[in-house]
Amino acid sequence: MIVQIGEFKDKNEFYERLAEACEKMIDSRDSAIPSLANVSALLKTHMDDVSWVGFYLLQGGYLALGPFQGTPAVTRIGLGKGVCGTAAERMKTVRVDEVETCGNYIACDAVSSSEIVVPLIRQERLLGVLDIDSPSARRFGEDDERGLEKIAATLVKLIYP
Repeated sequence: MIVQIGEFKDKNEFYERLAEACEKMIDSRDSAIPSLANVSALLKTHMDDVSWVGFYLLQGGYLALGPFQGTPAVTRIGLGKGVCGTAAERMKTVRVDEVETCGNYIACDAVSSSEIVVPLIRQERLLGVLDIDSPSARRFGEDDERGLEKIAATLVKLIYP
């Protein structure tokens, strides 16, 4: 499947186009896994300066590694552990500007310097998280947070109706 994002004037428009591309890629007849696999590839392909993009899905009280693009990763993360587990437990997006300053950081990707984790929530129930790492410190800002939260909401609406 070929997805074109095209030209965009700012990050808001960029994330709008990514959300639209996600909507076009997701087929409601598919299970969550192929849809999340394609979305992780879409984000990794089109986002600048990212080294790892993927999903951890809630399974039996912990986060289990789901579809991703990047180097091999930790397969289980406890709620409240690391950035992913903290975002999951709080059910709120967590941005870390410099991972080496985060006392609760779980090192998965040796080149990661910053990270953003967005929870996937449906009807106040945690389904999993979207995790994105960058080799650059302070890579993710408020525009990224808003845009990725919109993409997460789109995924939940389409994949977990």
